Amino acid sequence: MGAGAGKRVVVTGATGNVGTSVVRALTEGDEVSSVLGLARRPPAWSPPRTEWASVDVSHEDVGGRLVELFRGADAVVHLAWRIQPTRDPVVTWRANVLGSVSVFRAVAEAKVPALAYASSVAAYAPGPKDAAVDESWPTHGWPTSAYCREKAYLERLLDAFEHDNPGVRVIRMRPAFMFKREAASEQRRIFGGRYLPGPVLRPRLLPFVPDLPGLRFQVLHTDDAARAFLLALAGDAHGAFNLAAQPPLDAHVLAELFGARVIKMPAAVARSGLSAAWGLRLAAVPPQLFDALLRVPLLDVSRARSVLGWEPEVTAIDAFQEMLHGVQDGSGADTPPLAGHKVA
Repeated sequence: MGAGAGKRVVVTGATGNVGTSVVRALTEGDEVSSVLGLARRPPAWSPPRTEWASVDVSHEDVGGRLVELFRGADAVVHLAWRIQPTRDPVVTWRANVLGSVSVFRAVAEAKVPALAYASSVAAYAPGPKDAAVDESWPTHGWPTSAYCREKAYLERLLDAFEHDNPGVRVIRMRPAFMFKREAASEQRRIFGGRYLPGPVLRPRLLPFVPDLPGLRFQVLHTDDAARAFLLALAGDAHGAFNLAAQPPLDAHVLAELFGARVIKMPAAVARSGLSAAWGLRLAAVPPQLFDALLRVPLLDVSRARSVLGWEPEVTAIDAFQEMLHGVQDGSGADTPPLAGHKVA
């Protein structure tokens, strides 16, 4: 996809956190002549050279429609994914796993030459917190978390897809947790609950940050992840790529951001509190996702650096702060998933 090549790219899940950044990255240069964004609810947002189509990949009969939409495309970027409803894993399995099966089959039937898929650090098996792992680390996730199971299962499906379709260039991005200001309201709704007040996350209002065993993780600005997709599509890269920014976030870094104290706490105590909140429907995410957070490995991004020429432009601290400020301000974007809403 060199300059002026006039490539056509289809993006599923084009109106979410990652999708809006990927669409923007694809349309800011001259490498891509047209983008077709697929989403359940088309947005009012109108980036250049972009058209929209309403598609729900979780529908059983969506395959034929996808083939029609993919035909003639030079690449498909598959980002469609649902985290909620966490209390109904059948819904997320239908959207995330069965929906991806439909996308992969349509890519093969439409003879699309390249497929880029957004995997996750959550696909990885538990790993070290004092060293970084490369893309060869096992991808069987944390088994009790539905999100991790689905990401890991898709890795196995892609293994089979690559075996059966050697002519398709498959790219697997495995990013750390991705944040940007425009996605802050959506992420508050997903992870904190619809009615979590933004001011709760203001510095000096949190009395302490718990120092839990395993609480060390990486984040990434979503726009930096989008640049990695663009770089991968522009060349002949294939395979898996870890994406993360520095430094890793732990209790001490978070405490400095919030102006709070650090208090050592056994993970079991924090989990018990979250389990109780989950049982009372006061928490938006299940304790199993908390378990996974404490076990995900740190990522070595050397392959993205050497193969793609990729470097994150935003530090992990700045990306996390941008999300916090967005939650406080009710920031959003002009797409249904990213609609802003301030909760005082």
